[in-house]
Amino acid sequence: MRYGARGQATIEAIALVPVIVAVGLGILQLLAVGHASVLAANAAEAGALALAAGADARAGARQALPGWSRARARVEVHGGRVAVRLRPPSPLRALAEGLEVSAAASVEPP
Repeated sequence: MRYGARGQATIEAIALVPVIVAVGLGILQLLAVGHASVLAANAAEAGALALAAGADARAGARQALPGWSRARARVEVHGGRVAVRLRPPSPLRALAEGLEVSAAASVEPP
């Protein structure tokens, strides 16, 4: 019986590798969503500040975003409100669309 269990721990460890990888990728995806949320909030605030200064709010919001995220962002301006929607990086496009984050900032008209 003792010799039959030889290598069992190795087989169990190998079987756990896909689970460990999946959990790690899930954690990385959650971190990407959190980072995208912070970026969207900062961009919305920058757009609102640009709007308050009389500048182009869309350009102000886009300039606040890093290069990789500009193509993934949508900026909408309605009155004194600037809304930014941002898709986080993801290996699956459908997943990125489902995890899209948004933030808004507004300013009072003078």
